[in-house]
Amino acid sequence: MLGVTLAILFGLLALAVPVAASLGMLSLALEKIYSMLPLNRALGEIAWATSNNFLLVAIPFFVLLGEILLRSGIAERMYGALMLWVPWLPGGLMHTNIVTCAMFAATSGSSVATAATIGTVAMGEIRKRGYWEPLFLGTIAAGGTLGILIPPSINMIVYGVLTESSIPKLYLAGFIPGIVLASLFSLTVLICCLIRPDWGGTRTSARWEQRVRTLPDLIPPLIIFIAVLGSIYTGWATATESAALGVIAALGIAAWRRLLTERMLLQAFEGTMRTTAMIMAILIAAYFLNFVMNSIGLIGKVNDLVVGLKLTPKQLLFAVIVFYVILGMVMETLSMMVATVPIIAPIMFKAGYDPIWFGVLIVILMETAMITPPVGINLYVVQGLRERGRINDVIIGASPFVLAMFAMLAIISIWPNIALWLPQMVAN
Repeated sequence: MLGVTLAILFGLLALAVPVAASLGMLSLALEKIYSMLPLNRALGEIAWATSNNFLLVAIPFFVLLGEILLRSGIAERMYGALMLWVPWLPGGLMHTNIVTCAMFAATSGSSVATAATIGTVAMGEIRKRGYWEPLFLGTIAAGGTLGILIPPSINMIVYGVLTESSIPKLYLAGFIPGIVLASLFSLTVLICCLIRPDWGGTRTSARWEQRVRTLPDLIPPLIIFIAVLGSIYTGWATATESAALGVIAALGIAAWRRLLTERMLLQAFEGTMRTTAMIMAILIAAYFLNFVMNSIGLIGKVNDLVVGLKLTPKQLLFAVIVFYVILGMVMETLSMMVATVPIIAPIMFKAGYDPIWFGVLIVILMETAMITPPVGINLYVVQGLRERGRINDVIIGASPFVLAMFAMLAIISIWPNIALWLPQMVAN
């Protein structure tokens, strides 16, 4: 049964069938082969229940927040300010890419939105300053993945819904690992540019008075970050309500700077509807697939198979990491999360792993999948912004950052308190 499921899924993906359609077709195929009941009649109820989940309402708000920051030019001004603070490091603006991605991640909650926004702003600097293009593109693709680790995070909301885990605790747990991973990315750039100085482009200089003058451009993301996370931890708002507060804060900043126009709003709303529709189609199809797999007993068989292997907790953890790394090469991250977490998470919890810690681990694995070919979505986002050359350049440039992510997986596995310290401190 498991072999048939994987064969159908990989076959559909190999034929370039859209992910949501692949999951839906797989569900219907499994129903026809293994079920005597018309399971497809539950699709309407599943779609309605998924679309009305209060926590998932945060998704369009966070997408809209990222769109407003991009369309209003706030992100561009933030990038311009950070350009003046790191030119002295080997790698120059490649560090700016990573730092800006980290700051934007603290407001948007989406990796695709982070990569697309920062990529749009940064792309013109490659030839102007003589950077080695693959590595520069790799910093955008990898830095963009921070959007789902540094809170707020759409994927953490989905994980929290799937496992009934606390969203505020997941946000706290992702904060320190997000900073550590961003530091590892910058360290990767530094090492590459020390080995090959010509990759680092032409260094620029800036006076302290210029840097100080740009500090007001760094205030908007800080205001939005405080509005979103501050409202959660002070008890003023839920995760969904805090996302709405973030949108209000972004609109207020855009209006204050006289950047709030009808054209900008229409573009932001259109982009939000497109992205939200894609995400919800994947979620509905993945929830229906979970329902079908539960109904035909596939999830129970997978559980029995894993239990029968009699793995130690460490062996199980290694097997799960390998499983997600391989699956991430051929499957889109959100659908992979929704399709597999309900199966894998209970097994990991039974083995003694903390649900909050496991959520951070899963998100880092999702980040890795976003820049591993052939289905790494951030690779295609960056290549789409570039509008020339081959995607191989982006893949080559992102490769060193995949190694940095493996290092992060090792760090969080050896020292789990990196993720658990903040939630435990707040709880106490």
